[in-house]
Amino acid sequence: MSNNILLLHGPNLNLLGIREPDIYGNKKLSDINDHLKIIAKEYSVNLSIYQDNSESVIVEHIHDAYYSKVDFIIINAAAFTHTSVAIRDALSSVKIPFIEVHLSNIYKREPFRHSSYLSDIALGMITGLGENGYEAALRYAIKY
Repeated sequence: MSNNILLLHGPNLNLLGIREPDIYGNKKLSDINDHLKIIAKEYSVNLSIYQDNSESVIVEHIHDAYYSKVDFIIINAAAFTHTSVAIRDALSSVKIPFIEVHLSNIYKREPFRHSSYLSDIALGMITGLGENGYEAALRYAIKY
């Protein structure tokens, strides 16, 4: 069982509820996070959550996860999914198991969104389940 789980949200996810609700839904990021915190508390799991629009800050959180003994990472790298070798290298370096999550089905969207720099090193990917994808990832991480 994973006791320390890190959830990372990438760029523009702070605009959930405002940003293209037909694609991303109406829930705010704080609503999603609050729901996940309740689940984590039920299982007595420490869930740390961060959102940042900066690639370098996300990389630093991944590095810090290694030193703070995080057992599992859940990451929605958002647009960085399709561009960031730095995030990929950070995840590869720390060797912490992780799941990649996307609110929308990236394979039903623009072709540039069909590729991920993370998926081949992730334990799994959850895409297109909206906010439920985060819950599925968290429940998997807890049992991992």
